[in-house]
Amino acid sequence: MSIRQKPLEVVRRPGEFTSDNTRVIARFFQPGNEDRILDIVQRVQDLSDDTITLLLIKVKKEYADRHRDFERILMHHFDELTHLFGQQIVQHIIPDIEALSSERQLLLGAYFTLEYSVEAAALFNPSIVPHPIQESVPDGSTRFIMSFRATGEGHISSIVFRSGIIGHDCEISFDPVSDYIETPDFQKDSVYDKHLFILKLIEMNAYNEVTTVVFDHLPEEFTFDQLQDAASEVEKNQLFPAVYQSETFETIRWLAHSNYELKFRSDRRLSARVIFPVSENEVKGIEDARFVRFTDDDGSVTFYATYTAYNGMQILPQLISTKDFIRFRIITLNGKAVQDKGMALFPRKVNGKYVMISRQDGVNLHIMYSEHLHFWQESSILRRPKFPWELTQIGNCGSPVETEVGWLLLTHGVGPMRKYCIGVDLLDLNNPSKVIASLDKPILTPNGYEREGYVPNVVYTCGYMIHQDQLIIPYAMSDAKCAIASISVPGLLDQLLSKADAAN
Repeated sequence: MSIRQKPLEVVRRPGEFTSDNTRVIARFFQPGNEDRILDIVQRVQDLSDDTITLLLIKVKKEYADRHRDFERILMHHFDELTHLFGQQIVQHIIPDIEALSSERQLLLGAYFTLEYSVEAAALFNPSIVPHPIQESVPDGSTRFIMSFRATGEGHISSIVFRSGIIGHDCEISFDPVSDYIETPDFQKDSVYDKHLFILKLIEMNAYNEVTTVVFDHLPEEFTFDQLQDAASEVEKNQLFPAVYQSETFETIRWLAHSNYELKFRSDRRLSARVIFPVSENEVKGIEDARFVRFTDDDGSVTFYATYTAYNGMQILPQLISTKDFIRFRIITLNGKAVQDKGMALFPRKVNGKYVMISRQDGVNLHIMYSEHLHFWQESSILRRPKFPWELTQIGNCGSPVETEVGWLLLTHGVGPMRKYCIGVDLLDLNNPSKVIASLDKPILTPNGYEREGYVPNVVYTCGYMIHQDQLIIPYAMSDAKCAIASISVPGLLDQLLSKADAAN
């Protein structure tokens, strides 16, 4: 890439992304404890067949056009109800659940279903990557995928998507947004790697005599059902004290449920897909996914995203991987360097190692290296706050992008009045622990309009990409809405290298 003098000006592109509270998912609804659940089931069971039919007709008329496969959703929630409380229902209310008419099953499913608007509160913190399919795209254009953090009732965060094309002139057009939004199938029978699973248990100080015996019953790759069978075998033989065994099994299952697979329908639009919290460690939200297009040594491409799982009390860094944005695999990130929020993976290995930008201490920018993608043991400070606009703390704004002269890394800095701005660092191409230069002024700061919102005075991004010598930056405005800006890459590099020359 040639470096030439250009004025350094951020261009705010026309258009905004705002939340759409009409796009809803149907979630399982558990309105109280066991006694209350059984009371509801009893009341529905007391209804006459004619009343059941009329109520179900009304429910379908009011809600069926808001959800694809509405009856399948209701039946799935009826199955969830019987999975959780079937034994109690059989014992106290319905001796033969399977003999219930399909209409009663569907209506019971409706009583234990709620609509949830995933974007009701906000749509913010976007990232952007090239789409895995670039066929039939005009010359000089790039098809892209953007991810957003969507927040709804109870401030529960999830991941939603949009797609579109950036033209040769950097004009941006978006694909139509689906009227529907739906969650994927949750794959409980994902295959687990025995070695990695044991290493994580060791790290958690949870590998003991019980786990040793359980894993002696398992192959090198195993499913959740095989894990359950192995634990049941140990439990049946009562080799260890009951409480000790029970606590160990709970930890094993918790870890297994934190690693899972999701699969969407391939015939649905990308904008119809939402990754909503499903595991216990993220029940309160999936926060700030930083997607990156990663190219491995053999040329294969995988899209990864680091994100923060939140259970209401603790955060847990997680990793998403996908080849096609249809199937997603979710795993825990491991190691003593996996701390705090805001991890961002480099788009390729450097000197044979994976590289990640992180913020271990909540203040400084850190960098860490690993020979294994899932395990990170050491980190070092890459840069400390030094400019007035970032003296409170700094962090990354997503994965760095590669240029011929170094890695461009966008950072966020927090200054007076907790104002968030976006700045730029240039890291050495072969030794990214070396900061070649940093701009002393931010390239993007909240203007008068952008500073108003749920969290005032904030501009923030979780990922950016280069297109036609322009850095394309989707960004959030005060955690309320999003827009896109662009800036000349040659202009950025020119200023950064000029500062490097001046320092030398």
